[in-house]
Amino acid sequence: METLKSVTPGELAELKTTISEAEKRTSGEIRVFIEDHSEDGPLDRAAYIFEKIGMKKTSLNNGVLIYVALKDRKFSIIGDSGIHAKVGSAFWDAIKEKMTGHFKEGRIFEGLKTAVRDSGEALATYFPYTSGDRDELSNDVIYGEPKV
Repeated sequence: METLKSVTPGELAELKTTISEAEKRTSGEIRVFIEDHSEDGPLDRAAYIFEKIGMKKTSLNNGVLIYVALKDRKFSIIGDSGIHAKVGSAFWDAIKEKMTGHFKEGRIFEGLKTAVRDSGEALATYFPYTSGDRDELSNDVIYGEPKV
């Protein structure tokens, strides 16, 4: 795997573990997508990636995507309709504010971990894990072109 300028391969592996841990308490799904550059704005690009990697396929519409374009210094966090209906825009804005604080200090990894943990807390509150829940999507951090 190519080393990112702001996130090391070890940190990417730890981020996958953080996602797995967060998802143990919820039926929700969290994905992280990182690329260097996008011609689109971060929200439009995140919405495109959300569709492309199958985030709309969760049974309860409770997927969360954390999107980052590293070289562009842009990011977005979006939730599917099920989780968004529970937490509202203020929740996503609060996570974005925390991420911005970390990113401004050059701590990309910490910003991503914070977003995963906060998203996991909300998902666990509104979509707690129940017997029979299965991990619907991979917990791998995606870097580069979306894989379907």
